[in-house]
This record gives sequence, structure tokens and C-alpha cells, in this order.
Amino acid sequence: MKAIGKAAGLALVYFEIVSTLALVIGLVIVNLARPGAGMNIDPTKLDAAAVAQYISGGRGPNATAFLLDIIPLSVVDAFARGDILQVLLFSVLFGFALRMLSARSGPLLELIDKLASVFFAIVAMIMKAAPLGAFGAMAFTVASFGIVALAQLGKLVACFYLTCLLFIFVVLGAIARWHGFSVWRLIRYLQEEVFIVFGTSSSETVLPRALQKLERLGVQRSVVGVVIPAGYSFNLDGTAIYLAIATVFIAQATGTPLSLGRQLALLALLMIASKGSAGVAGAALVVLAATLSATGYIPVAGVALILGIHRFMGEAMAVTNLIGNAVATIVVGKWCGQVNETRLVEQLGGGRSAHLDDVTNQLEGKDGASCALL
Repeated sequence: MKAIGKAAGLALVYFEIVSTLALVIGLVIVNLARPGAGMNIDPTKLDAAAVAQYISGGRGPNATAFLLDIIPLSVVDAFARGDILQVLLFSVLFGFALRMLSARSGPLLELIDKLASVFFAIVAMIMKAAPLGAFGAMAFTVASFGIVALAQLGKLVACFYLTCLLFIFVVLGAIARWHGFSVWRLIRYLQEEVFIVFGTSSSETVLPRALQKLERLGVQRSVVGVVIPAGYSFNLDGTAIYLAIATVFIAQATGTPLSLGRQLALLALLMIASKGSAGVAGAALVVLAATLSATGYIPVAGVALILGIHRFMGEAMAVTNLIGNAVATIVVGKWCGQVNETRLVEQLGGGRSAHLDDVTNQLEGKDGASCALL
């Protein structure tokens, strides 16, 4: 329990620093590239009804409201509304209670594990319909604002992808190198998960696999079990970049002036708003709508401008979230002294994996010829 508390505290400090860096980088890039400049969209002509479903899910615009919103009215209410932070709070308390019950909680743990597998299978089925939604949203944008809008939206997507790449290989790369491992080798190690996340636009789809792979990498289970789930709410670096770029893009497209003072206030607001959004496709749109509403001067209906390309941006956003949380887990594990350095080097440095060693040992005991072939 003491190890979990230390890992959680250090993880929150890390999350806040790195996600703030992501926001700053996003704001700098979007101000330099100015992808929305010249669109001159009249906010009154935007379809507010198209974004109505995303407006109700935001949190309070200040720290006090944010903290109070974490406490659910009831457990059923938190799950019914899909409030990830409230569910996370209940889950942590529930997990501590299970830990205290020890052996008596065994059957319940087994049931929860089986239910989790079912829910992940449901998510996988739903994700297959996502391309149809992306097609409809893109058709709406082109039909409403003309083919010229595609060039501006393409510039926005390119700007976002460039920012994500810079963040991964410069910021996360520097953090990884400082802690003795390579972010590129980590990406290669997680390549299957990266492709799954890119295809589904959701980092939630590989949560079980990420937990297993990071444990196999040499990070203690107590650290992995705290940092990864917490990171899905507090360390969404890709989402932070998305919110910064999308918010300023909508302001540029609608001709809303953003002075330095307003952008600094926006940065402070995004530092709160970027926390608590689930790693599932579409959740960032809810947070974006809540952020625009909280500013009071950027039209919320502007979310309609990016509905058609959200799917494309969501792919890079989810991959960045996954890699950011993987780096965070290793870093926090090293801070806590809960990483098997030999195993980490072996897995990332091209050494023999534990799985390969197990297979070899089995073959040596059964068939020497097969072992030699391997």
C-alpha cells in the first residue's frame, strides 16, 4: 500500500508537468502555423444542433469545481453518465477494499476480470462502425463550407500530426534518454498496440495488453497497476495537444481575437479541462465543447468545423496518449526503484525476451532438433 501511494504521488507530479508541456507546445505550433486563418466562418451559420450532444459533459472551469465534480452523487450516477474521473475514484476505493478483504475477495476479482474482457470485446465491435460516422461528418463539413474548407482542415490535421511527432520524439524522447532508455525502441516494443490504437482511435482498446507488456518490460505490477489507469485520466498528452490546437483553430476560423492574456488564461483552463477525459474515441469532443463554453468568447458551435476530421486527429491523439503513458510508467517505476533494469535493457535493447527463453527451455526438454531449428 505504501509503494502504491508513493507511485501515485510521483505519477501525478509527472503527469502535470508533462501534460502542461504538451499544452504549451500545441499553443506555440498552432499560433505559428495559423491553420484557421482566412476561413472567416460566421458563427451564426454553424449548426449548433450538431454539437449539442457534446456540450453537457464538461467540468467546472476552476480547480474547486473540478475537485468537487470528482465526487459522484452515487455510484450508479457516475457509471450512467460515463464520468471517467468519478468512476476512477470509486474504482480506487473499491480496489483498496478488495485488498483489505484479501482471500475473501477472490471470486469477485475473477468475476470483474471476466466482465472486463466482455466490455473490451463490446468496444472493439463498436469501433468498427466509426469510419461511417467519420464519412458523414466530413460530408457535412464539405457540403456546408465548400471544397476550400478541405485545404484548411488538411492544414489543421498536418499541424496536429507534426506537433504530436515533435512531442513524442523531442519531449518524450529527451525524458526517456534522461532515464536510460530509448523512446524509439519502446515504440517498436509496443508496435502491435500502436497499430491497434491507430486503427481504433482509442487507447482504451489496448489497456489490458499495455498492462501486461509493461510488466513484462520489468516494471513492477504495483506501479503499472497505478500509473497506467491514472494516466488514462491525468496524462493524456495527445488530448492536451488536440485541445490546444483545436481551440485556437476554431478561434482563428471564426475571427475570434485571442490576445496573449486570453491565451494564457486559456492555457490555465486547459490544464484543468484536459484532465479526466477518457481515452475513448469522441471523449475529446466533449471536453473541447466544455472548454469553449467556459471561455465565454469562442463559439461552442465551432466544434462543428472539426467533426469531420476528428477521426483523423483522434488516431494520432490516441497513439500519443499510449506512448506518453508507457514512458510515464517506466519513469515513475525508476523513481520508485521498481524497475528491473536488466530486463528493461533485454527487452528494449534486442536481448532475448522472457517468452522466447520459456519456449526454448520447453523445446530443450522435448526436442533437441526443434530447439536447434529455433
